Parts: sequence; structure tokens; C-alpha cells
Amino acid sequence: MSPDTLSIIIPSYNEEKTILILLDRILDVNLIYGINKEIIIVDDGSNDNTKTMVNDYIKKNTDKNIKLLVHDKNMGKGAAVRTGIKHVTGELVIIQDGDLECDPEDYNPLLKELIEKDMLVVFGSRFRTKENKHLNKLFYFGGKVVTFTANILYNQNLTDEAACYKIFRTDFLKSIPLKCNRFEFCPEVTAKVAKRGIKIPEVPIRFYPRTNDEGKKIRMKDGFEAMWTLIKYKFVN
Repeated sequence: MSPDTLSIIIPSYNEEKTILILLDRILDVNLIYGINKEIIIVDDGSNDNTKTMVNDYIKKNTDKNIKLLVHDKNMGKGAAVRTGIKHVTGELVIIQDGDLECDPEDYNPLLKELIEKDMLVVFGSRFRTKENKHLNKLFYFGGKVVTFTANILYNQNLTDEAACYKIFRTDFLKSIPLKCNRFEFCPEVTAKVAKRGIKIPEVPIRFYPRTNDEGKKIRMKDGFEAMWTLIKYKFVN
């Protein structure tokens, strides 16, 4: 029997330019197996109009299962994801950034892999789709190095450890004691899943990168933090 609901956690910080477009795209997706959607936006202390815009959107879409959670101050993506996980009610959960770099239509290939192969977790991979472009060579090679490190330390065969789209069975995700606050969510969850002896499968996803001027928030220091997180959790539970 297929799960009833996919919970979509959207950590969001100053995404007034994209958040409503994203919500429209999510609502437009018809999930396979008749799965419903629960959308959980976590406003991480935005100082633009993100929170107001989302509140207005919810009022106009009262027939949709959309929740807004608010951090009084900016705490980081990892903290926002952890807040979202506490409020998930669906049997499955996926992480979705508040921008337009990934396509919600790709939820379905992830769901198909997870459900039909009875997996606990599936990652998306931007590098398994040849048509994808990568604007910043530094981010491209940095991502490759972090992924290589994850594979060596945790005996994985990943191509894109840092991809946004990661889908989980909710009970499994809630069993992982996450400590992340910033962008170290990806390496922490990768490490802690792998340490349970799980080989993490990937499916190709589309990718439409944005520039720093367009609102991209990850920086070089986050790559070093990702490396440290992978190394740390190799030796620390």
C-alpha cells in the first residue's frame, strides 16, 4: 500500500522573489500513486516580505495543506529543517529549498525509487543529468570534492552528496539525531544514514542554478564546514 502524504519542508530565508512561484509549482505537481502533499514552510527570520507573502498565500489557498512556521531570528538552513521535521505528519518527507534551482516535478522519480524499491532514503543527483548546467566552477568542483570525501569515509557511491532533494520515510528521518544549524544538514544526514549500513541510492534531477546576485546563499566556508562535518561524524556519534 502506498503512503498517503508527502511532507515538503521548505527552509526559507529572504526568498520573496521565488517563494510564491515555487509554491505554485509544488501545488501543480500531480504526485504518483495519488499521494497527497503537506507543505511546511519554515521562515528562518527573513527580513524581507517572505513571511507576509506566504501568510497571504495560505489565506488564498485554505483548501491546501500548507503550514508556516517562523523563527524569530535567522538560525540557518539546518535549524529550519529540524524545526520542520518536528511538525511533519506525512509518511514521507522531502527537503525543498525556497528557490527555483530544483524542479518539484522531480518529486515523482524520487518517490518511485523510494516506494517501489522499498528504500528508507533516496538522494537526487544534479550530476546524473547531463543537460544540467553549473554556473560556478568553484561550487562544482567543491561539490565533487565533498562527495568524494563522503564516498571514501562512508563507503558510498554517491555523485552529489550536496543535492537539495533528499527524500526519506518520515519515521526513519525522525530517528536520526540531527544537530545541524547551517548548511551542514547534507553532510550530517549523509554520515548518519551511512553509519547505519545503508547504501544511499540516487536518481537524476534537474538543476537551474542561480547566482549570488540572484540570492544564492551558500559560500566557500560552507564547503569547508561540510568536509569537517563528514570527518567529525566518522568518529563521533
